[in-house]
Amino acid sequence: MSDSSSDSVSVDVETIYLGGKEHIIRTDCGSVSVIVYGDQEKPALITYPDLALNHMSCFQGLFFCPEAASLLLHNFCIYHISPPGHELGAAAICSENPVPSVDALTDQIVEVLNYFGLGAVMCMGVIAGAYILSLFAIKHRERVLGLILVSPLCRAPSWTEWFYNKVMSNLLYFYGMCGVLKEFLLHRYFSKEVRGSPDVPESDIVQACRRLLDERQSMNIWRFLQAIDGRPDITDGLKTLKCRTLIFVGDDSPFHSEALHMTAKLDRRFSALVEVQVCGSMVTEEQPHAMLIPMEYFLMGYGLYRPNQFSGSPRSPLTPSCIAPELLSPESMGLKLKPIKTRIAQK
Repeated sequence: MSDSSSDSVSVDVETIYLGGKEHIIRTDCGSVSVIVYGDQEKPALITYPDLALNHMSCFQGLFFCPEAASLLLHNFCIYHISPPGHELGAAAICSENPVPSVDALTDQIVEVLNYFGLGAVMCMGVIAGAYILSLFAIKHRERVLGLILVSPLCRAPSWTEWFYNKVMSNLLYFYGMCGVLKEFLLHRYFSKEVRGSPDVPESDIVQACRRLLDERQSMNIWRFLQAIDGRPDITDGLKTLKCRTLIFVGDDSPFHSEALHMTAKLDRRFSALVEVQVCGSMVTEEQPHAMLIPMEYFLMGYGLYRPNQFSGSPRSPLTPSCIAPELLSPESMGLKLKPIKTRIAQK
């Protein structure tokens, strides 16, 4: 990792995220927050969240899941990248700064990797973050080991998404993080089962997300929304990818058809789709346990496993010899796998 210098500022935030350390890195596209968690001698896994979220509101459920933590933190050092102005305690970005394009945001990721002296990395993104990392993989194939994408986008906005984006954009610009906007965002993230109803209270994860949304700078969110709303179709570029790709999507996600489209365009030898039943877009928060076994199979292709001392876990097997095929059935995990085989072919 490079030393702190006039080009970057490193701020210790151990009390915020379990010993993680925040680095504010100045790039050509403005400053970006990266929270590093784990041993930096290990391979790198970078994460990128969805609109109006950061690592606490988008990946906490997954990384607080003991089995997933043992799998990911045993094998990787985690670099949580926030979209500009989405980090905890972020100030409002100067209105005179130009709104970044999605290409500029991917170039920013290159600068982050170079700052830490990283080569090829594993990538995990959610919705808009999945689009940013997919575009990054297309533009910089040599820097990507594999993609774990949750409810990814790959086409330009549909008319429906365009309409929702315009409404959210106007709400952000004129009213800030108002109640109506929160409902739009929660519908984007979660299934109706956890969002609640007049007779059923909303779940703890939705309540927590609602509170975290209050802390966001509305104009910073507006800027990221403009970038995502202006994204180009990257379908043709997907055909050039040769890295392994694992896609998760909830059956109740507004972006379910996007995930199906993306899967159809990827090389079937290196990709797999996991549809999670009774779940919205943000599988990392709503059903993180559903990601565990597919990720185990996916990472086996890289020779990565969970430590053996956790082999007594009642929720899932932890070594290759323990993983039985029947554990990948819909009955055992509430999943639909497409293709059924999640052991991705070797390149």
